[in-house]
Amino acid sequence: MDTAEVILSVLVVVIITVSLLSNVLVLICFLYNPEIRKQVPGLFNLNLTFCNLLLTVSNMPLTLVGLVSKAQPGGDGFCQIVGFLETFLSTNSMLSMAALSIDRWIAVVFPLRYHSKMRHRDAAFVLGYTWAHSMSFSTVATCLSWMGYHRLYASCTLSNHRASSRTQFVIFTVFFHSFTFLLSFIVLCVTYLKVLKVARFHCKRIDVITMQTLVLLVDIHPSVRQRCLEEQKRRRQRATRKISTFIGTFMLCFAPYVITRIVELFPAVPINPHWGIVSKCLAYSKAACDPFVYSLLRHQYKKTYTDIINRLLKRRSLNASGHGHENQGNSAPTVE
Repeated sequence: MDTAEVILSVLVVVIITVSLLSNVLVLICFLYNPEIRKQVPGLFNLNLTFCNLLLTVSNMPLTLVGLVSKAQPGGDGFCQIVGFLETFLSTNSMLSMAALSIDRWIAVVFPLRYHSKMRHRDAAFVLGYTWAHSMSFSTVATCLSWMGYHRLYASCTLSNHRASSRTQFVIFTVFFHSFTFLLSFIVLCVTYLKVLKVARFHCKRIDVITMQTLVLLVDIHPSVRQRCLEEQKRRRQRATRKISTFIGTFMLCFAPYVITRIVELFPAVPINPHWGIVSKCLAYSKAACDPFVYSLLRHQYKKTYTDIINRLLKRRSLNASGHGHENQGNSAPTVE
């Protein structure tokens, strides 16, 4: 292994570790807090977490094995199953992010009708579509023997080794990425930009009211006035920063891999083998980013895992103090 491959191997290990710990923490918060379970976005987050966890334990370690050994992990049948899982889980996670963006759009644009438009039954229907959509592409590729080990990515994924079916594989690959990555990206952009538009409109209304109040309060201290103006600025930036994070992480993690898969369809264009692994690592890194982007940095999740940690520490301290009293009792002198 050269230096680049060692660095990439370490990167895969880091991604596996962060993804596993963060997604398990999201799952624990979901199971611990009944309020999170009652909310409709919780179902989408649960589905996204499930896909990320399964991808972390099934595909990422095998990519690490392929990178280190420079050989296919397991037989052809095993690699086809792994490739099926990789395609299914990646597609499902992308569509889950699109579903979360639609949920936010309905909540912000139609706040009074949100509970009638987005019920648990509606969320289950959307999740049913994401599973059917993901299953259809994965099944077609598997039935046509387009799943196998790909040396460029050191992974069991979409791959065609037969020259006779090259045209069909090209059409399928373009169609697949158009209806997974591109479709999800368009949904993210349309919904979140509408959310940003509404958020800015509300910020302007709040700013007008704040400025009118400041004008009326003639005797207000300059420092208080300055803090109000700074809060206005932070409020406007907060919405933009959140929307940029949702769309930016999606593009940064998935776009390089998808573009590489499309460029790969043209044999005349050479692709650096190290870049193939890097693009795969970026796609994997989305599984490590999602818990922070969609869950763990939210107040409700913060409060939940803080409560869990405090309870564990409190129980540990109580156990320690109980053992201390017991030891003191055992060591006390007996009077005859």
